[in-house]
Amino acid sequence: MIRTPMTEMFGIQHPIMLAGMNWISTPKLVAAVCNAGGLGTLAIAQYSPEDTRKQVRQIRELTDKPFMVNQPLHRGWAKENIQAAIEEKVPFINYSLGKPWFVDQVHAYGGKVVGTIAIAKHAARAAELGCDALIVTGNEAAAHGADATSLVLIPFVTSMVKIPVIAAGGFYDGRGLAAALSLGAAGISMGTRFILTQESMVHDNFKQLCLKATEQDTLYSSAFDGMPGRALKTPVVEKIAQGDSFSLLKAIPNALEIKKILKQNWLQFLGTAWKMMAGEGGDFVLMARLANGTMRHQKAIYDGDTQEGFMFVGQVTGPIRDLPPVKSLIDRIMAEAAATLRKTGGMAAS
Repeated sequence: MIRTPMTEMFGIQHPIMLAGMNWISTPKLVAAVCNAGGLGTLAIAQYSPEDTRKQVRQIRELTDKPFMVNQPLHRGWAKENIQAAIEEKVPFINYSLGKPWFVDQVHAYGGKVVGTIAIAKHAARAAELGCDALIVTGNEAAAHGADATSLVLIPFVTSMVKIPVIAAGGFYDGRGLAAALSLGAAGISMGTRFILTQESMVHDNFKQLCLKATEQDTLYSSAFDGMPGRALKTPVVEKIAQGDSFSLLKAIPNALEIKKILKQNWLQFLGTAWKMMAGEGGDFVLMARLANGTMRHQKAIYDGDTQEGFMFVGQVTGPIRDLPPVKSLIDRIMAEAAATLRKTGGMAAS
């Protein structure tokens, strides 16, 4: 067993976290990770407040273990979703892209606040604002991040803050977990590796494409949904990255579909759009990319549409070659991490 500040703070058995991935981190996958001893994270940006409550309650029907929710603070029903999570007393609330106004409210019921950062100077600020832990995202990840890789970013951040740091970007096995711990992290967050499990509801078409990919088969661009992100390389992804597939006209029906999914009236929807543009320093082109990207992402996840859809995945899609059950995966990672730490520990001169 490997005990770290992450396992102690979150009350979990293993220092492994499921990344909060919109449309993918469903209650079933969240609960599977929790029941296997890790920390499951429910992404709630795509939900209305009432749906957020339903998803939280569904997780509690599937597991009695602690879990987390994730909400970018500039998207969707951010304030209302955070409030719903607080009222549901979700143990851990993870945010990105904004300032956490809710720290005291979460601490009042014994919960913890976890910030996601991709730039080192933001880590110190997040700690000052009262975060209890940080998720540090390297460029290798599928998640929206910045330019620094995990190998550079993790030791830099862990030297700056005293709170637990969870490493994200480039992790998929026990050797990676051992490396993250050696760099000063308290555990790892995995997205792509959990996409490629039996409990993941991502369409098999894209699972199979990921299994056949190499470490070179991703593209990093802001063209996919308006923010820098990494996607599996396919013909349509290459066109999007080159700007050949962008359409303002397609963005209109796509935006209306997002409005429907979020269950917002026009005033609420326009308010969300304005907040996102202000928060990201964007414009209507950014909003159009977000609308188009969101619908293309869903086409991949739900329909397996390889002609029009695309998947956000990390570079670790290259070495991943199987679709195990979540518990088997976590058990395997922990055994390999322990063996790696024993081996590398034996290399030190006495």
